[in-house]
Amino acid sequence: MAENKMTGSAGEHWVCAVLSRYGWAAALIRDGLERADILAVRTEGEARRTIEVQVKTAGPGERPNWLLGSKAQQAALSRHEWFALVALRDNPVLAPRTFIVPRDHVAAVAWIHRRDWLIDPGAPPGRRSTSVAQTRVSADVFERYEDRWDLLGAPTEQAPFLLPERFRELALDPRVGLPQDHPWQKGLPERA
Repeated sequence: MAENKMTGSAGEHWVCAVLSRYGWAAALIRDGLERADILAVRTEGEARRTIEVQVKTAGPGERPNWLLGSKAQQAALSRHEWFALVALRDNPVLAPRTFIVPRDHVAAVAWIHRRDWLIDPGAPPGRRSTSVAQTRVSADVFERYEDRWDLLGAPTEQAPFLLPERFRELALDPRVGLPQDHPWQKGLPERA
């Protein structure tokens, strides 16, 4: 448990440091906000935009992945909710890999990834009983969001669709079916 907390703390502090370099006044939230680890206010320009960032950190390893359970699969409540998916490296002095993704994109990916696995005829028999809370998604799904700190400057609904094309196809597949309250029910984001 202590190692998990250290891993999470390393990711949160990394994201705060980079946000500061990009002109955001970032503050860690210790308790009280279920869906955000960091609140940040834009310090440059006339608009003092505020964003909420939930950080998920994967420890060092060859194929980083993140647990994106039921809470991560909830649609955004505002136009400024983001995930920072951080992958620590084996060498602690190297900068982590960071993927900046709108909350709605993460929620859709986690849902679609799990639903696709449930209907995949090639999935091993007896292995489909894992709960929604155990959904894991690997970094390769989010690779086009890597270091996209620039996306934070606009509302999340303006972020382009940077997921692999198969997720667009699966989102439209009636067997996968996004939750009724998901914003993509009204239309998928534009392709990048």
